[in-house]
Amino acid sequence: MSKGKMRAAFVVEPYRIEIREVDIPQIGPQEVLIRVKSCGICGTDYSIYIGKYSRDFLPLIPGHEFSGEIVEVGENVVGLKKGDRVTADINMGCGICFYCTRGQKLTCPEFRQLGIHIDGAFAEFVKAPFTQVHKLPENVDFDTGAFVEPVSCAIHAAKAMQVSLGSSVAVIGDGTLGILHTQIAKLRGAAPVILIGKHPERMKKAELLGVDYLVDINKVDPLEEVKRLTEGRGADFVIESVGTSRTYELALEMVRPGGRVAAFGITEVEATIAVKPFDFVLGELSMVGSCAGVGNDWPDAIKLLEYNRVNPRPLFSLKVPLEELEKALVEVKENRDLLKVFVVPELSERVVL
Repeated sequence: MSKGKMRAAFVVEPYRIEIREVDIPQIGPQEVLIRVKSCGICGTDYSIYIGKYSRDFLPLIPGHEFSGEIVEVGENVVGLKKGDRVTADINMGCGICFYCTRGQKLTCPEFRQLGIHIDGAFAEFVKAPFTQVHKLPENVDFDTGAFVEPVSCAIHAAKAMQVSLGSSVAVIGDGTLGILHTQIAKLRGAAPVILIGKHPERMKKAELLGVDYLVDINKVDPLEEVKRLTEGRGADFVIESVGTSRTYELALEMVRPGGRVAAFGITEVEATIAVKPFDFVLGELSMVGSCAGVGNDWPDAIKLLEYNRVNPRPLFSLKVPLEELEKALVEVKENRDLLKVFVVPELSERVVL
């Protein structure tokens, strides 16, 4: 199998993607080869496409939200076999450094992510270490399997934030991850859960999924509205899921004294925010960063999807062939009605979901 050829989408340089026919990846003794069935488009993929992220790793096959079927296993692989339906934790550390031995793989100096630093899944096949691979339950289809990665990210943020029962949670950002944060907050017993956004179609999807309050920044002052909904205090917890200096500053204004902000949205590298230490100290505020789902976050995400505790289907917008990746990356950025778009190598034409 691994001696053949495959189609793969390479970001060759910023704003240029090429579909190339290349060798199928050769697997090592502890790796598996996966035929890609579905791979979601993430904002990180667009950042790679425009040269904002991972520029030093080009040319690169991006794509890190994926699922598929195992077609080949290395000689030292255990617990997996050909035909297994799987996804894979994309986060890889060295395993032996100060951080890895303390369960902090995401801060490992040698940290790498599949599809971001090494070739990923916008291709017909992708390889992964078997220790990173997770089987999918029978009732989890391949598109939902490709959605495990973003769900794991939302779970990781919720764990870091430590939301308590009956606490108010405000989420800034009505993208796929922002809406996911509201679903996870509800599962943790938060009340009320408030979504701050500006795109009508996305807000409708959040309403369908049961968010308690929608705050449209085109119509009201979000800070005043969140305070009104929380008896004048501000939210107990605020999740920033946009990635701009202004929305981070808004999050710090919106959280109540003694509350916590979860930093999730990725800003420009050079971005800074204005923080008044006086207010931060006297308000006994706290802030925690969270960048990716890792370790147990993945089986937790799979379990929530298996039992429909998280309902992803209203967030699914479109499926496109591999050859339409570049067009779809631009489309997702420009058409704010779209949420999750999947690239499916086996498709010959796009499918609206």
